[in-house]
Amino acid sequence: MIVELVRTGRVPERRIDDSVRRLLREKFVLGLFENPYVDPDRAEETVGASEFTALGEAAQRGALTVLTNHALLPPRGRPDLYVQGVGEQAAPAYGNVVGDPADAEVAILRLRTPHEQRPGVFECFFPEDEPKEILRRLDTVPILVCVNLERPAVLPEIADRAAVLMADFGASDNALLDVAFGRARPEGRLPFELPRSMAAVAASRPDVPNDTENPVFGYGHGLAL
Repeated sequence: MIVELVRTGRVPERRIDDSVRRLLREKFVLGLFENPYVDPDRAEETVGASEFTALGEAAQRGALTVLTNHALLPPRGRPDLYVQGVGEQAAPAYGNVVGDPADAEVAILRLRTPHEQRPGVFECFFPEDEPKEILRRLDTVPILVCVNLERPAVLPEIADRAAVLMADFGASDNALLDVAFGRARPEGRLPFELPRSMAAVAASRPDVPNDTENPVFGYGHGLAL
């Protein structure tokens, strides 16, 4: 697909060069060309070392990006907490977990949007009935919505109705909950702009179809380079 995009002129070759240069730079810094083989004993000592694990966990918390916050963060005390997309083992350390959002004081919803490949572009959409369910829940209880952004997303109704809208780029449940409950500080910034609507995406890229049946929850398309 990338080769075809370059051949047709939709992606300039210099853009690919820039991305390859970044990747190669890291390989040179790590010495992978001079020493391409791993020392098994050294690997056993370093992989999973507490120092590196701590740095990775700190990076996850710091990379979380708060897009909107309508005075929900952090919740007070141990609220009655409803979670969806969050592991059952993580949530009880932060609140009294309930099984019905109607019984909750605060809810946390993690969204991992499934992929759908379309001719010429990559786009993502929620399953057909999921947007209605998401919006229904947003109207019942203050909800922190965390979306894993693999690429720009079109989420205006969630942004307008969620108590908090947050983006993650690969974070554990504990990282998210630590940020939500004020135990860690989110410092992330978006690596790309978020379109206001699918109409805006279509206006900027005429080759991208405007999905009028699901304009709110569709992902804008882009290359992950």
